[in-house]
Amino acid sequence: MVEVLLFHHVQGLTDGVRAFADDLRQSGHTVHTPDLFEGRTFGSLEQGMAYVRETGFDVLGERGAAAVGDLRPELVHVGLSFGVTIAQKLAQTRPGARGALLLHACIPVTEYGESWPESVPVQIHGKEGDEYFDEDLPAARELAASARSAELFLYPGDQHLFTDSSLDAFDAEATELLLARVRTFLAAVG
Repeated sequence: MVEVLLFHHVQGLTDGVRAFADDLRQSGHTVHTPDLFEGRTFGSLEQGMAYVRETGFDVLGERGAAAVGDLRPELVHVGLSFGVTIAQKLAQTRPGARGALLLHACIPVTEYGESWPESVPVQIHGKEGDEYFDEDLPAARELAASARSAELFLYPGDQHLFTDSSLDAFDAEATELLLARVRTFLAAVG
């Protein structure tokens, strides 16, 4: 079993994000879910992004870095959309990372270094018709092609936060397939 640090999306630490973390816990993993928005959740992506702009990307990034705290370095870093910005940075720059799961987003690897660390396996998941993920798809494909232990999974549909059971975008079938792939990944790095 592994220790997971899961960063929520721009709508906050919703009940659906908590449920996703609980699904991983049921597989025996320890899952930490820091609340970068200090209890705030938002009814739309636009409201969440307004909060992010108001608070500042740097402030939220610092909160994410602080969430590592006294946790051991051998973490699997997981990000959901906005949370990918923090999870990916930690996976690329913090020594000892066991793996990374980038859900609904992917940042160009060069944002945080010259290349993806060879010792850090990574999975990237997104919907092939999602307008937000479509913007990140070139970076996701580049990462998948450049790293030996990288996988990119595309799902049919256009919902962005399809793994959050508390949102209208939830896609139960795609989420179940994603969770099966994630469980396999976590078992392999554990």
